[in-house]
Amino acid sequence: MSLPTQTLPRRYRDPRPIGSGGMGRIYRAHDDELGRDVAIKVLADRYAVDDALRARFRREALAAARLSGNPNIVTIFDVAEHDGRPMIVMEYLSGGSLEERARGHNGCPPAQVLEWLEQAANAIDAAHAAGVIHRDIKPGNLLLDANDHVHVADFGIASAAGLDSFTKTGTILGTAGYLAPEQARGERATAASDLYSLAVVAYELLSGRRPYEGESPTAEAAAHAAAPIPSIHAANPELPRALDRVFRRALAKDPAARYRSAAEFVAELRHALHEAAGDTGWIVPAPRTAVTQVAAPAAARREGPPRRLAALPPRRRRNWWPLLLLALLVAGGVAAAVLATRPHSTATTAPPRPRTVVRTVTAPGTTQTVTAAAPPAATTAATATTTQPATTQPATTAPTGGASGADLNNAGYARMQAGDFAGALPLLEQAVQKLTGANTLDEAYADFNLAYTRFQLGQCTDVLALLDRSQSIQGPRPEIDHLRHDARKSCGGGPGNGNGDGNGNGNG
Repeated sequence: MSLPTQTLPRRYRDPRPIGSGGMGRIYRAHDDELGRDVAIKVLADRYAVDDALRARFRREALAAARLSGNPNIVTIFDVAEHDGRPMIVMEYLSGGSLEERARGHNGCPPAQVLEWLEQAANAIDAAHAAGVIHRDIKPGNLLLDANDHVHVADFGIASAAGLDSFTKTGTILGTAGYLAPEQARGERATAASDLYSLAVVAYELLSGRRPYEGESPTAEAAAHAAAPIPSIHAANPELPRALDRVFRRALAKDPAARYRSAAEFVAELRHALHEAAGDTGWIVPAPRTAVTQVAAPAAARREGPPRRLAALPPRRRRNWWPLLLLALLVAGGVAAAVLATRPHSTATTAPPRPRTVVRTVTAPGTTQTVTAAAPPAATTAATATTTQPATTQPATTAPTGGASGADLNNAGYARMQAGDFAGALPLLEQAVQKLTGANTLDEAYADFNLAYTRFQLGQCTDVLALLDRSQSIQGPRPEIDHLRHDARKSCGGGPGNGNGDGNGNGNG
């Protein structure tokens, strides 16, 4: 169904419907004056004749426009009327919605879900700080741009906190599957209501179903108000039981018992997922510091600072300094062990791999000497200050007695943290062998850890394939991108490659 062209100003060319909201239809059109595609929400005919509803529609637009500076809220370009019909002109987002993305899946990759939720939480908390309640948080209102970033849309039934509500007593606004208990009872929505709805969205994205999914909207709304909070682990046994604790609070019937902000809720989700995975945290880049390389061969120098090891904590936007301190302490311990056994040498030929290059890292007020394994391509001659081959611990055999893949990965990761990549290698290889096909966080961690370990040992075997498999489970991560970039640079892995080292044998 196309929109009659006279309904919109002439500047908006080729309008075509792309969806509908609670109060009107949404069209995509091309703005000839600014040369860009836009989304235009037009108030439905049955509402346009009602002066009170038209006022409400305009109020919605102005409330949303106040929030347009937030990167995770859909930008409002214009609020106007044409031919007696109010309309809102917004940015057009090409990635669809989370409703479309989650449809037909038994849960999305947890890391990707966390990224989406974190972005939605940023928008929701910003709106609440501005006194705006959304009232209809659901996957269909969480839109994606071309980079898969979430933008919260359709503040169609939002209202400014502290002002009179347009909602009549007993009238339920919102979508039944995502209603907070107080909304289901016809009470006024608050910021806590939005947090409840976001928790329902999180439950659905992780498990593949809504917590109170029922045969009718009425039954589902009633369940939100009165039914016990269901276990997300029971809905999807691949998810850890630790999530049940988080959702018991997020879906509490009493608004005062819920999390205080959307960001706090997402942080607790992230913490529960990583806590359940044990000591299998990601290896992440250390905070950027000034770096001076000491006599490293040109082929061995990577762009940017050397990356050190740290377990990924629950993602929080503050309190980063303990992680930096821990990284520096670990780095200092490793450096001390290496320097204690370092012979003085004037070697001018490249030692066998793996090789260690000494680098000086300067943090604010601190000078620290650390070590970083040279990449596989480092085969040219070193200068007088290049060390001899690093002494590594003997390769550790895997735990006996039928250890699980997760246990093997934990043991391997502990070796990685100690800098013993040779000892970590057999443990992680066995972990990957046992976990392959499980499609769990443990498998994703093991794949990444094995890829990282092989690369640090100068091997290219399956590094890119392991990273691709890890990302398919966990979703995009900066750590994967960093390692993939380095591996492609050193191993020469093109699309579909990842096994070659330049000699055709796949070994470092």
